[in-house]
Amino acid sequence: MSVEQLEMFTEARSATPAPSGVPVLNGFYYETCSKKFVCYARGRRHFETLASICKETKAWQQMIIKERSI
Repeated sequence: MSVEQLEMFTEARSATPAPSGVPVLNGFYYETCSKKFVCYARGRRHFETLASICKETKAWQQMIIKERSI
């Protein structure tokens, strides 16, 4: 069994495209339509939390909202 390290802070637009040409999401993103922070691993939705109850710092939240909104 091999373990693969996922880079969580790369730009979404530079993510490795899937064979169909759609980029695979990895890391945390802010979903504007649902107002949730969402974690993706290899393109699959793994974890989500409402922005209003997110335990991360406000600076982190603002960085994700600014740089990684989907």
